[in-house]
Amino acid sequence: MDARFPYYATPVATGFMKYLASAGKVIAGSTLPTATQNLVAIRASQINGCGFCTDAHTKDAAHAGETATRVNMVAAWREATVFTDAERAALELAEQGTRVADAAGGVTDEVWANAAQHYDEDQLAALVSLIALVNAWNRMNVITRQPAGDYQPGQWG
Repeated sequence: MDARFPYYATPVATGFMKYLASAGKVIAGSTLPTATQNLVAIRASQINGCGFCTDAHTKDAAHAGETATRVNMVAAWREATVFTDAERAALELAEQGTRVADAAGGVTDEVWANAAQHYDEDQLAALVSLIALVNAWNRMNVITRQPAGDYQPGQWG
Protein backbone atom coordinates (compact mmCIF):
# COMPACT_ATOMS: atom_id res chain seq x y z
CA MET A 1 0.00 0.00 0.00
CA ASP A 2 1.22 3.48 -0.83
CA ALA A 3 0.34 6.68 0.97
CA ARG A 4 -2.10 8.92 -0.90
CA PHE A 5 0.47 11.71 -0.99
CA PRO A 6 3.66 12.63 0.91
CA TYR A 7 1.81 14.12 3.87
CA TYR A 8 4.82 13.94 6.14
CA ALA A 9 6.98 15.77 3.62
CA THR A 10 4.77 18.88 3.46
CA PRO A 11 5.52 22.07 5.42
CA VAL A 12 2.07 22.09 7.01
CA ALA A 13 2.40 18.51 8.26
CA THR A 14 5.94 19.10 9.47
CA GLY A 15 4.82 22.10 11.50
CA PHE A 16 1.75 20.34 12.84
CA MET A 17 3.72 17.25 13.83
CA LYS A 18 6.14 19.39 15.86
CA TYR A 19 3.24 20.47 18.04
CA LEU A 20 1.90 16.92 18.33
CA ALA A 21 5.39 15.68 19.24
CA SER A 22 5.64 18.38 21.93
CA ALA A 23 2.27 17.30 23.33
CA GLY A 24 3.51 13.71 23.32
CA LYS A 25 6.58 14.70 25.33
CA VAL A 26 4.40 16.28 28.01
CA ILE A 27 2.40 13.06 28.30
CA ALA A 28 5.52 10.85 28.25
CA GLY A 29 7.01 12.94 31.06
CA SER A 30 3.92 12.59 33.24
CA THR A 31 3.46 10.13 36.08
CA LEU A 32 1.02 8.05 34.03
CA PRO A 33 2.83 4.68 33.85
CA THR A 34 4.59 4.04 30.56
CA ALA A 35 2.98 0.61 30.30
CA THR A 36 -0.46 2.22 30.56
CA GLN A 37 0.48 4.79 27.95
CA ASN A 38 1.54 2.04 25.55
CA LEU A 39 -1.55 -0.09 26.14
CA VAL A 40 -3.89 2.87 25.59
CA ALA A 41 -2.08 3.92 22.41
CA ILE A 42 -2.31 0.38 21.04
CA ARG A 43 -6.00 0.03 21.84
CA ALA A 44 -7.06 3.36 20.34
CA SER A 45 -5.04 2.58 17.21
CA GLN A 46 -6.66 -0.84 16.91
CA ILE A 47 -10.14 0.64 17.23
CA ASN A 48 -9.39 3.26 14.58
CA GLY A 49 -7.89 0.70 12.20
CA CYS A 50 -4.60 2.58 12.03
CA GLY A 51 -2.02 0.03 10.96
CA PHE A 52 0.77 2.61 10.97
CA CYS A 53 0.17 3.52 14.64
CA THR A 54 -0.61 -0.04 15.74
CA ASP A 55 2.73 -1.09 14.27
CA ALA A 56 4.58 1.74 16.02
CA HIS A 57 2.89 1.40 19.42
CA THR A 58 3.21 -2.39 19.63
CA LYS A 59 6.89 -2.18 18.74
CA ASP A 60 7.47 0.65 21.21
CA ALA A 61 5.72 -1.35 23.94
CA ALA A 62 7.87 -4.41 23.25
CA HIS A 63 10.98 -2.24 23.16
CA ALA A 64 10.00 -0.82 26.58
CA GLY A 65 9.83 -4.36 27.98
CA GLU A 66 6.15 -5.16 27.56
CA THR A 67 5.50 -8.88 27.21
CA ALA A 68 4.24 -10.36 23.95
CA THR A 69 1.28 -11.84 25.83
CA ARG A 70 0.09 -8.45 27.07
CA VAL A 71 0.64 -6.75 23.70
CA ASN A 72 -1.23 -9.54 21.94
CA MET A 73 -4.12 -9.44 24.42
CA VAL A 74 -4.87 -5.70 24.25
CA ALA A 75 -7.70 -6.20 21.74
CA ALA A 76 -9.32 -8.70 24.15
CA TRP A 77 -8.43 -6.98 27.41
CA ARG A 78 -11.81 -7.69 29.02
CA GLU A 79 -11.23 -11.44 28.86
CA ALA A 80 -7.50 -11.34 29.58
CA THR A 81 -6.11 -11.90 33.06
CA VAL A 82 -2.83 -10.09 32.41
CA PHE A 83 -3.96 -6.49 33.07
CA THR A 84 -4.29 -4.67 36.38
CA ASP A 85 -7.55 -3.03 37.45
CA ALA A 86 -5.96 0.37 36.77
CA GLU A 87 -4.95 -0.68 33.25
CA ARG A 88 -8.45 -2.00 32.63
CA ALA A 89 -9.90 1.34 33.71
CA ALA A 90 -7.55 3.17 31.34
CA LEU A 91 -8.37 0.82 28.46
CA GLU A 92 -12.10 1.29 28.99
CA LEU A 93 -11.69 5.07 29.10
CA ALA A 94 -9.62 4.85 25.91
CA GLU A 95 -12.31 2.81 24.19
CA GLN A 96 -15.14 5.13 25.14
CA GLY A 97 -13.02 8.21 24.44
CA THR A 98 -12.14 6.87 21.01
CA ARG A 99 -15.69 5.83 20.18
CA VAL A 100 -17.40 9.08 21.21
CA ALA A 101 -19.36 9.16 17.96
CA ASP A 102 -20.69 5.65 18.63
CA ALA A 103 -21.88 6.28 22.18
CA ALA A 104 -24.66 8.67 23.06
CA GLY A 105 -23.17 10.96 25.67
CA GLY A 106 -19.55 9.93 25.13
CA VAL A 107 -17.69 8.64 28.18
CA THR A 108 -20.04 7.42 30.90
CA ASP A 109 -19.85 8.67 34.47
CA GLU A 110 -19.22 5.09 35.58
CA VAL A 111 -16.17 4.70 33.34
CA TRP A 112 -14.84 8.10 34.42
CA ALA A 113 -15.34 7.28 38.12
CA ASN A 114 -13.55 3.97 37.68
CA ALA A 115 -10.56 5.68 36.08
CA ALA A 116 -10.56 8.34 38.81
CA GLN A 117 -10.26 5.58 41.45
CA HIS A 118 -6.92 4.53 39.96
CA TYR A 119 -5.34 7.76 38.71
CA ASP A 120 -4.76 11.17 40.28
CA GLU A 121 -5.73 14.39 38.50
CA ASP A 122 -2.39 14.80 36.69
CA GLN A 123 -2.52 11.19 35.52
CA LEU A 124 -6.13 11.61 34.39
CA ALA A 125 -5.10 14.73 32.47
CA ALA A 126 -2.28 12.74 30.84
CA LEU A 127 -4.65 9.88 30.05
CA VAL A 128 -7.29 12.13 28.45
CA SER A 129 -4.58 14.00 26.54
CA LEU A 130 -3.05 10.73 25.34
CA ILE A 131 -6.39 9.44 24.09
CA ALA A 132 -6.97 12.69 22.19
CA LEU A 133 -3.43 12.71 20.79
CA VAL A 134 -3.44 9.10 19.61
CA ASN A 135 -6.80 9.66 17.94
CA ALA A 136 -5.36 12.68 16.09
CA TRP A 137 -2.37 10.66 14.84
CA ASN A 138 -4.66 7.77 13.88
CA ARG A 139 -6.91 9.98 11.84
CA MET A 140 -4.03 11.62 9.97
CA ASN A 141 -2.55 8.25 9.10
CA VAL A 142 -5.83 6.56 8.15
CA ILE A 143 -6.95 9.47 5.97
CA THR A 144 -3.64 9.55 4.08
CA ARG A 145 -3.27 5.73 4.09
CA GLN A 146 0.18 5.64 5.61
CA PRO A 147 1.67 2.17 5.11
CA ALA A 148 2.50 0.06 8.15
CA GLY A 149 5.26 -2.36 9.03
CA ASP A 150 8.53 -0.45 8.69
CA TYR A 151 8.56 1.41 12.00
CA GLN A 152 11.65 1.01 14.17
CA PRO A 153 11.42 1.83 17.91
CA GLY A 154 12.87 5.22 18.67
CA GLN A 155 13.00 6.41 15.09
CA TRP A 156 11.26 9.66 16.02
CA GLY A 157 13.43 10.37 19.01
